[in-house]
Parts: sequence; C-alpha cells; structure tokens
Amino acid sequence: MIPDLLYSGTVIPAHPLALDANRQLDEYRQRRLTRYYIASGAGGVAVGVHTTQFAIRDPRVGLYETVLRLASEEIDAAQLTRPFIKVAGLCGPTAQAADEARVALKYGYHLGLLSLGGLNHLSEGELIAHVRTVSEVIPIFGFYLQPSVGGRILSYHFWEQLVEIPGVKAIKTAPFNRYQTLDVVRAVCHSSRCEDIALYTGNDDNIVADLLTTYRFTVNGREVVKGFAGGLLGHWSVWTSKVVPLFDRVKKCILEDYSGAGKLLTEGIAVTDMNAALFDPSNAFHGSIAGIHEVLRRQGLLEGIWCLDESETLSPGQLEEIDRVAAAYPQLTDDGFVKAFLEKEKNIVHA
Repeated sequence: MIPDLLYSGTVIPAHPLALDANRQLDEYRQRRLTRYYIASGAGGVAVGVHTTQFAIRDPRVGLYETVLRLASEEIDAAQLTRPFIKVAGLCGPTAQAADEARVALKYGYHLGLLSLGGLNHLSEGELIAHVRTVSEVIPIFGFYLQPSVGGRILSYHFWEQLVEIPGVKAIKTAPFNRYQTLDVVRAVCHSSRCEDIALYTGNDDNIVADLLTTYRFTVNGREVVKGFAGGLLGHWSVWTSKVVPLFDRVKKCILEDYSGAGKLLTEGIAVTDMNAALFDPSNAFHGSIAGIHEVLRRQGLLEGIWCLDESETLSPGQLEEIDRVAAAYPQLTDDGFVKAFLEKEKNIVHA
C-alpha cells in the first residue's frame, strides 16, 4: 500500500519542531502537529528534515531520535485505515547517514530523504557511493537541494548514475531551477528504472506548475511520459488542510485532459506569493523556518516561533509580508479548520 501511494502521489508536509520559550522540546505540541497533519488529510510526513531543523542532531541537543519516535507513535496511535508514508531526513557523512537510517527503521519509517548538503568536498562519484551505501540500509528518497541553502549543482551524469541505484525509490527535486529540475526528470525517463522512481516536487517557487507538468522524451524509439507524483514541502507544513484539496484538483485536472489548468496555474501564482512571504527568498531564505512557525503560532498550533539557533528568526518586513498574503488569499488558509481541530483536541486525552 505504501509503494502504491508513493507512486500515485500524495501530500507530504515537512514536519516542524515545536519548542518552548526555553528552546526545549515542547512534546505536547510536537505530537499535536503530527495529529494536525493526519487530520488535514496529508499522505505522510517528513521528519528530521530541514524544516525540523538540522541542529536536532547536535549532541548538545540530541533530538533526532526523539522527534522521529514521537511522530511515529502518533501515526501508529491514529490507527489509520489508509496508508501514511513516514519519511526520515538523513544527512551527514556516510556513517552518520547510515546510523540515522537505522534509527528511522527502528521506528518504522519507510524511506530516508537523503540530503547531500555539507558534502560539497566529495566528488560526484563519491556521492554516488555514499547514496548506494545508505540505500542498503533504508530505501532512499533522493534530494536535489538548491545551492543557496547548502546544496550544489549536480551534473546530468550524476543523476544518470543515481537513478540506477536499486534502493532509490523517489526523488525530491528542489533546485528552484527549471534547467536542473529537467536534468533529474530526463535522467529518470532515460533510466531502466523509470517506472520504479516517483518524482516529488520540492520547488517551493513552482509547486502547482510542477504538479501540472508532463514531461515527454523519446527513449530508444518510444515515448516516455513522466510527471511529479506529489510534493514533499516545507510550505505544506502550514495551511495543510487547504493543500490537500488543491492537490486533488490538480490530479483531477490531469485526468480530465487538463481541463481547468489555466485557473490552477493562476492559483499557483498565489501559492508562490504566499511561499515568498514564508520562505523569505529576498533575504536568502534566512527566515524560512521562522516564517512557518509564525503561521502555526498565529493559529495556536505552536506557542512561539523559537528555533534552536537563536539567530534564526523573522527577517525585517517578513511579518508584514505574512500579514499581506494571509489577507490576500484567505481561500488558501485554514484558520477555521485549525480552530475546530484545536477545539476537538481539548476533549481528547492523549498519552
């Protein structure tokens, strides 16, 4: 059931980290966020990723295993009758990434989103060996991370090699660049494993257009067609209950020969505008995590916008931008849903 959902496509929010005023884990709100994503209709969550803050791995913080465990416990407690994908963020040198993969398996995670950030000193060949080794521990969700937040430009040849690794089951493309996104899709389409790899968008500046786009290539005399099955996005960690029906409309549009695509593309511009307020690209994405936290704080899902790194906070003018987009696009916000969710939560006793 999990592979079917992965390949057919779904909404996977990147899970934030709930902290209290002392920058310590707020376990109740951390668990409640997972329940919010489940209630919103998401098809999975990604935990231990950038949105969860990489500093959870700092030995002085030591929260990596904890956040994976808490999310897994809440998913199991929900006793869902539908599949729900658990993705664990993996990073660091090969030994660290493999250790994190073993932790993820311990808590029933299905895939590891393998970040290559911080490994810029390695050659592309060494990166391929790194991915292959970690894929022997857990199935891999590949990740093309944009250079402005620690990624690097990777050649088409790199992707040609990566997609042939049997343990690679999906790839999140997040270079925020059409040319580099095309490299990944073309490599998958030319691969012997084309049908075995699901593509997920992580291009926050192009979410709806990515989901609507069909790629066509002629490979050995036959046409190969591929598109983005779904998304794994920090943007989807907020207003999630409105993301799910938007995603469903995109899927319906594709099935109906792109009827209504123009309207969806216009809506996609609104999504990009909202994302710019959240992710703070005008300040090199400095306020991206704080922007997500601010929306969740306003709704009552978080107590504050605190990050593990005290310097990670909203940029000048970002608060006003969030005000602007929330007012401009109320149809894409879910304050009413969250209010009802929190009221319901008051009447439930949780472990």
